[in-house]
Amino acid sequence: MTWTLLHNPRCSKSRAALDLLQTRGIDADVVRYLETPLDADALRTLLRRLDIAPRALLRTGEDAYHALGLTDATLEDDAIIDAMVRHPELIERPILVRGERAVIGRPTERLLDLLD
Repeated sequence: MTWTLLHNPRCSKSRAALDLLQTRGIDADVVRYLETPLDADALRTLLRRLDIAPRALLRTGEDAYHALGLTDATLEDDAIIDAMVRHPELIERPILVRGERAVIGRPTERLLDLLD
């Protein structure tokens, strides 16, 4: 089964995730999602694998979060997904995917949930 890591090399947590996988001998497909953004369908699939709502995947400290009005709790899921598609920096990272499961690697040890 293929491993995929949604990765931002500028993020220390993302680099730590990649190091953990390499230490464990896992050769994951590394997707630099800022350079190759997910489309809406791929993002919906990822959310299903994570078993979370779109809002739970948002990085609330990003400038775009406030600039786009994502603080509005009444926004529908489609609006949040659209914002993440247009501004992938809003997507929490790193994310490890294996089959129909995925986990956000914050803290990095959470990745171990998929390794067992």
